[in-house]
Amino acid sequence: MIDIKLIREQTDIVKKGISKKKFDCDLDLVLQLDSKRRKIITEVEQIRAQQKSANSEMAKLPKGAPEFLQKVKELKELSNTFKSLNTDQLKIEEDWQNALLTIPNIPHESVPVGDSEDDNKEIRTWGDIDKLVSADAVPHYDIPWLKNLIDFDNGVKVTGAGFPFFKGDIARLVRGLIQFFLDEANTSGYIEIMPPVLVNADSATATGQLPDKEGQMYYVTNDELYLIPTAEVPVTNLYRDEIFKMDELPIKHCAYTPCFRREAGSYGKDVRGLNRLHQFDKVELVKWVHPESSFDEQDKMLAEIEGLLQKLALPYRVLLMCSGDIGFPHAKQYDVEVWAGGQKRWLEVSSCSNFTDFQARRANIRFRDENNKPRPVHTLNGSALAIPRVLAAIIENNFSSENGIQIPNELVAILGNEYIKML
Repeated sequence: MIDIKLIREQTDIVKKGISKKKFDCDLDLVLQLDSKRRKIITEVEQIRAQQKSANSEMAKLPKGAPEFLQKVKELKELSNTFKSLNTDQLKIEEDWQNALLTIPNIPHESVPVGDSEDDNKEIRTWGDIDKLVSADAVPHYDIPWLKNLIDFDNGVKVTGAGFPFFKGDIARLVRGLIQFFLDEANTSGYIEIMPPVLVNADSATATGQLPDKEGQMYYVTNDELYLIPTAEVPVTNLYRDEIFKMDELPIKHCAYTPCFRREAGSYGKDVRGLNRLHQFDKVELVKWVHPESSFDEQDKMLAEIEGLLQKLALPYRVLLMCSGDIGFPHAKQYDVEVWAGGQKRWLEVSSCSNFTDFQARRANIRFRDENNKPRPVHTLNGSALAIPRVLAAIIENNFSSENGIQIPNELVAILGNEYIKML
């Protein structure tokens, strides 16, 4: 969440940032509730001071004296007033907290102002599409024999649309990609963990999925748990309510998990084949960093993500997302899109995001600065990488009608063969 002091003292700046993001929220309500909250806190403190003073005075009086009995009456009245104020305070605190949770993070000054994906800024591209894409490239979903290895029909039978079976060499290729991504992250200093894939509402709230993305998450009603949309959620919450030493930063973790997204409202050609699944595999990078270095750390993370695609020889581009196309908790976001030669279009395979102190305030993750004062850390995360669209690009860019699908050199040692042959 945003620092309430920032909202109070720089209201116009916060309002301007929110307007750039195109989110619908009521900052005036937050300020109104904050004013009521501060007022009632003062009143409660005054009542406590009066109770303390009355108790002190009563202790000096002889029991049963008229003055003593008057103080007893006074204390009873103060107690009733305190109970009433305390009830009001709890309600105002709850309303204030709920209202504050609806306020998105404000975009960093380097984020371009825009309304939609059409206003995102292309930062750079890598790879020669003509040289790195097979002349035989066709959409992966139009390769007839591939249906034996990526089985959507039985996925529909067993679960529903968007839950394919991976079989044989494709299953091994998926496993090989996961291993490759994790090994590369380990080499870059990320400590690997295996988190739960179910989280509670507190965890989803801490990272900003709630109250923004309820409709996109699968919910286990009986247990009041959510299937994770990304490993960012459980991994970030690993350190909820903890305080780091400053010299421990940055802390870096990587995690492989299956991810689950309802993708409500998705339709059309963009959802064909592997382009948009409800369950998919992903390796995630997460960092907890010093606020002064967070944007440098984001650039480092982005370079690590790009390095994976370069090693796989997959053409890609990097987009700096505009203010109207970045997420609720994001301060700055890069998207990395890979070129799928068969579809002749860019497919997003990674988001590399800086949340500044937004998630840390919600999750109460802090560090002690040089003055030993607790301060919120900055949190970062990046997909490194999401499997399905990377898989689609590998298939389409390396498909040969004669030999099948050529495996990227970096994965040959893992899989033990150079081609996935036609069945």
